[in-house]
Amino acid sequence: MARVKAAITTRRRKKKIFRRAKGFWGKKKNAWKIAVQAVEHAWRHEYRDRRLRRRGLRALWIARINAAARMNGTTYSRLAAALRKAGIELDRKVLSDVAVRDPEAFKILVATAAPTKKAA
Repeated sequence: MARVKAAITTRRRKKKIFRRAKGFWGKKKNAWKIAVQAVEHAWRHEYRDRRLRRRGLRALWIARINAAARMNGTTYSRLAAALRKAGIELDRKVLSDVAVRDPEAFKILVATAAPTKKAA
């Protein structure tokens, strides 16, 4: 049988890593073992930071909704409960955008969702 060389496969695998390590500092971009470690490290941070970015954006949206809700005489938690009870299904991102860009529409949403207070 003919001998099979792994040169092509190895080169392709290495090219993939070196392409992703392009722009790294020092040996991290051109030394195989160090480049592999650096790329895997970068992937771990990339994966983690995507989740952290979502967490941060959610906190920002809630802060914006709460600020707009307080300007309309309620709080975020009361508004969220009232919207859920009224069957208005808008996510935090959309509610935040409405609160920032169209305060009048947000005021209408608050009025629509707000429960009517019964006389004691």
